[in-house]
Amino acid sequence: MHVTRNNRNNQNYLGGVISIIVNLLLFALKYWAGIVSGSLSLMADAWHTLSDSLSSIIMIAGTKLSSKKPDKEHPFGHGRWENLAAIFIGILLAIVAYQFMHDSIIKLQEGGSAKFGTVAIVVTAISIAIKEGLAQMSFYIARKTNNSAMKADGWHHRSDSISSVAIMIGIFLQPYFWWIDSALGIIVSLILFYAVFGIIKEAINKILGEPINESIVENVRNIIIKKYNEDLKVHHFHCHTYGEHKEMTFHIKLKPDLSVDEAHKIATDIEKEIKKELNITSTVHIEPEK
Repeated sequence: MHVTRNNRNNQNYLGGVISIIVNLLLFALKYWAGIVSGSLSLMADAWHTLSDSLSSIIMIAGTKLSSKKPDKEHPFGHGRWENLAAIFIGILLAIVAYQFMHDSIIKLQEGGSAKFGTVAIVVTAISIAIKEGLAQMSFYIARKTNNSAMKADGWHHRSDSISSVAIMIGIFLQPYFWWIDSALGIIVSLILFYAVFGIIKEAINKILGEPINESIVENVRNIIIKKYNEDLKVHHFHCHTYGEHKEMTFHIKLKPDLSVDEAHKIATDIEKEIKKELNITSTVHIEPEK
C-alpha cells in the first residue's frame, strides 16, 4: 500500500511548518544564551538552528515543485526537484559549517574563551531534546514519503542536535581547558561537513541514476508467478526515479506460438498489476522463449 500524492505532500508540508516555527523559537533562545555566556560555539549553534528553518523552507518549495503534474517539457513529472532541494540544503549547511570553522579558528588564535553558566546548560539541554525530536519526525516522514529533501532536512536537525551535545560536553570541560569552546566549534563544523557530503552524494546519485533495488526485482517476479503460476524469466531491468514517480522497464520471455494479441495482453496485465501492487509505472518488453 502506497501513500497518495495528497497525503504525501500534506505530511511533508506539516513537517516543514513545524520545523520552521520550532527552529525560529529555538534560535532566539540559543542566541540569547550565547550572548549571556559569551560563547561563540553556542551563538554559532544558534545560527545553525536558524539555517534549519531556511532548509525547511527549501524542502517545502522542493516538495511543491515536485508535485506538479507532467507536462510537454517534463513527461515524467517534476519529482527530481526534491533531489535539487536536497542539494540546496547541503550547500546551505556547508556555508554554515565553513563559518563555524572560520570563527572558531580566529577565536582560538586570539585566545578567547567563554563563561558558561546555568542558562547555557539549560538552553543546550532543551536544544538537544527538541532537535533530536525534529530529526526523528523528519526521518519518519521521509521513510513514509520517500522524500530525499525531507531526509536531508532531518540530517540538518540531527547535526544541530550533535553540535549541542558537543557544546554540553564543552560546558563541563571549560574550567579545565580555556580553548574548549573554539575546539568544539571546529569539531561541530567537521560534523556538518560530513553531513553535507552524505546529503549531496545521495541526491546526486538519485539524479544520475542508481541500480535497481533487488527487492523490487523479487517483488515483480513474485507478482508474475502469482498471476501466471510460472516464471517468465524477467530480466534486463532499468528503473528511473522522479521523486515519488518511478518508471521501470524489463523483459519477459513468452512462448513463440502466442499471438501478438495474447502476448500484448499478458504484458499489459503485468504492467497493471505492478502499478497496483508497487505503484511503479512499468513497460514490459517481450522476447520469444528459446
